[in-house]
Amino acid sequence: MSLGDVFSQRCIKLNLESKTKEDAFAELIELLLVDHPEYDRNEMYAAISGRENKMSACIGSGVAVPHGYCRSVSAITGAIGISRDGIDYDAFDHKPVHLMFMLVMGEMLQESYLRVLKDVFTLVNSEASALMMRAKTTQEAHAMLSRIH
Repeated sequence: MSLGDVFSQRCIKLNLESKTKEDAFAELIELLLVDHPEYDRNEMYAAISGRENKMSACIGSGVAVPHGYCRSVSAITGAIGISRDGIDYDAFDHKPVHLMFMLVMGEMLQESYLRVLKDVFTLVNSEASALMMRAKTTQEAHAMLSRIH
């Protein structure tokens, strides 16, 4: 499974409007619902924010990977948000988040999730993340995901 499979082109937003992480969670969940109307909005928000309350999903350098397990979700799927202004994330490095990879998954997919997370970290530590930040279209941003397997 490639990152391009996890994050569809329709689930990439190049200009997040949110200023707080909670608002960004809601904004990205709305993107997920476009591809997956069967998912439960409230369950996803509770899973993401509940996990965030336990420990920040900010990995530093302006990147966050909020995630959560949901009964209504049968696969691993995600949404990507890019914030040009940055989102106040209360990050340990005190930097705003500019790139957010939100992941939701079924409860039995922990092993697959770890592989996806490894690929996200590989992308973040490559030139692909900087190229995603400069993308002018969702097609350009999505193309960066296909570089990581």
